Amino acid sequence: MNNNRIVENDSRLRGNVLITGAAGFLGSHLCDRFINEDYQVFGMDNLITGDLKNIEHLFNLPQFEFYHHDVTKFVHVPGKLDYILHFASPASPIDYLKIPIQTLKVGSLGTHNLLGLAKEKNARILIASTSEVYGDPEVHPQSEDYYGNVNTIGPRGVYDEAKRFQESITMAYNRFHGLETRIARIFNTYGPRMRLNDGRVIPAFIGQALRGEDLTVFGDGKQTRSFCYVDDQVEGLYRLLLSDYSDPVNIGNPDEITILEFAEEIINLTRTNQKIIYKPLPQDDPMQRQPDISRAKKLLDWEPKVSRTEGMKITYNYFKSLSKVELEKSEHKDFTKHIRK
Repeated sequence: MNNNRIVENDSRLRGNVLITGAAGFLGSHLCDRFINEDYQVFGMDNLITGDLKNIEHLFNLPQFEFYHHDVTKFVHVPGKLDYILHFASPASPIDYLKIPIQTLKVGSLGTHNLLGLAKEKNARILIASTSEVYGDPEVHPQSEDYYGNVNTIGPRGVYDEAKRFQESITMAYNRFHGLETRIARIFNTYGPRMRLNDGRVIPAFIGQALRGEDLTVFGDGKQTRSFCYVDDQVEGLYRLLLSDYSDPVNIGNPDEITILEFAEEIINLTRTNQKIIYKPLPQDDPMQRQPDISRAKKLLDWEPKVSRTEGMKITYNYFKSLSKVELEKSEHKDFTKHIRK
């Protein structure tokens, strides 16, 4: 923990912010953003999937303090809090299939604890929900008024239902207690600080290309995804937090591409000659994923600015800079093995 904490009445600061999941991919970028916006930032993470190297550059800053804590246990932060951003959760299939109980607990107990903290501190809270609440959608593109098509007892249900419950309890606190809440439905996001071994499509493809392996496509590759660069995602989240809108808002890039087309883009980007190999599609893997961002455009005056071509160059150069040891550790794994039969 950083002991160089700034006192609450420091007039140079705009407020105090607690960010859970601070050592994770998105959480660490949010820490950077709020530091740059002159907030006092309290980062919290139990480091099950997070990595301190993502925030080590902040440790000597008086504006940053880190708590190594599991939010499924009672959460206490002394002093005033103006905002809470709840980003503590496994977010990739390889993680939430490996630790399903913890995934359900952080979405339920963890969210309950943080809503209680927000109520105690009279703080505004933003909940990181996900496009996975739409399941394998029967509506395309997905807008916020679509209720989804989710298999509650399937292997992905531990993540999908944790997030759906998270939204429900957040709205209950908003309506019953009058708590200021915000809900972001986050679509596929990418950029520096992603883990090469987290099972998501971008780090999986790039890791395979860097190791000289063939690229693995599940199913026939015709399923679609829409990828949002992390800087655009953080901008959307920041604007949503400071807005006056409490219903869910999609934050993502509507530029849709098939997985097969994307694999070919990776081969061209990395200038490798890997083949594409096919494996069976995991259960309940969504066939289409594209956000309708009309609400974000209207309410937040937000839409993505970074093209996939530009964002992927930055992301590839980040992964390419990793050491050989890190690349070997990231060897592609079939996450379906973590499903208990």
